[in-house]
Amino acid sequence: MIFEPQRTVFVILSFEGPDVYSQAGGLGVRVKGLARSLAQLGYQTYLYFCGDPDLPAEESHESGRLVYRRWCQWISSRHRGGVYDGEEEKIRDWNTSLPQSLIDTVIGPAVESGHNVVIMGEEWHTSWSMNLISDSLYYRGLRDRVVILWNANNTFGFQRMNWAALALAATITTVSRYMKFKVWERGHNPIVIPNGIPRESIHDADPEAVADLKLAAAADHFCFKIGRFDPDKRWLMAVSAAGYIKRHGKRVRLLLRGGREPHGGEVISHAQHQGLNVVHVNAPPEPAGLSAILRQYPEADVVNLTSYVSDPMLGVIYPACDAVLANSGHEPFGLVGLEVMAAGGLAVTGATGEDYSDAYRNALVLETDDAIELVTGLNLIQQRPRLAAAMRRRGRVTARAYTWEKVIEQLLLRIEFAAAQQAVTIHAGATEEPRVARRRTRKAEPSVG
Repeated sequence: MIFEPQRTVFVILSFEGPDVYSQAGGLGVRVKGLARSLAQLGYQTYLYFCGDPDLPAEESHESGRLVYRRWCQWISSRHRGGVYDGEEEKIRDWNTSLPQSLIDTVIGPAVESGHNVVIMGEEWHTSWSMNLISDSLYYRGLRDRVVILWNANNTFGFQRMNWAALALAATITTVSRYMKFKVWERGHNPIVIPNGIPRESIHDADPEAVADLKLAAAADHFCFKIGRFDPDKRWLMAVSAAGYIKRHGKRVRLLLRGGREPHGGEVISHAQHQGLNVVHVNAPPEPAGLSAILRQYPEADVVNLTSYVSDPMLGVIYPACDAVLANSGHEPFGLVGLEVMAAGGLAVTGATGEDYSDAYRNALVLETDDAIELVTGLNLIQQRPRLAAAMRRRGRVTARAYTWEKVIEQLLLRIEFAAAQQAVTIHAGATEEPRVARRRTRKAEPSVG
């Protein structure tokens, strides 16, 4: 492998990141897992993101191999509503201040010491900075030492981007075949590199906690849905299915965890119009607390969790539920479905970007937005427990094929192609090549300005 840990530095640029403040969807989960896994594999990794204004501007993890750099904190301190609060101001500050700082503090020193540098930008917010970084590297004689990738996780902001300029600055990647065709509609043919999950997420939850949660639900159908309150996630379909089940005489319990988006009000109103009893509660820190809530509100058909749900909690909820409703109509990848499989749960997915889903083999895959299709699927797994158990087992096998370590193996091979495409000079060991690159840089620098 050309890009070995001892001579490669990774830089990940993303508005979302590992802080609770910085997470609004799957992107924050993605970059957190990717950055940590690269560092654990021995790569020096820098993650730049719009972080919590009350946390340090710089923070080291994984014995110093992973460095968080929280950007735009002075803006975030005035916009406490999360990463996309003050979005336009943050974009301007990101483009103005980050490129030169990145080159001065990371890229320049890395190249000088003979390292290869790989920059990975995420989503439309970083698209302009890809061009700015590339141009600055050209001016400083460093462009042929840096591989630049830009990744599309969603179609948000596509209409605002300068696609032609971005394609000149970076090799474009995306997370699924579905997204490949969405980018293709913009005139470009990206490389597909899937999302991954942490290896440690593949584990068995405490069986007593799982059993207690199922017992506390006391339902014919116990389901969970988590994600942004966005119409594309088909929240109304999920609620309509729950209402249908209740009207037909079965006990349903639906746990919800959405975001702060306005569509959430429409979802709750729709649930009430469906005849469902709704309660709103803060998410407890432990599974026993959630079991207590379910017992405290035995008449609640819908339990809306209004605060952050921790990963350990999700690791118990996923296998305890009969199904986790990741039933999006437009889903670029569907990270939740894969996380459910890793935890031993049964995922109900849509049929767009969920390349890992195989209907009736490792998941229920919905082809329409008709709530009756979802009801039929839920009845199927209730009536055929052996099939449901088999789908859970096969889902776990699927999850093992998508650990970050395996995804990074693909990523490194794709980076070799990107390096060739961008005419990047690769440092492959103790040779004279780094000194040649430095001489070339010094000659180029006087022409700047």
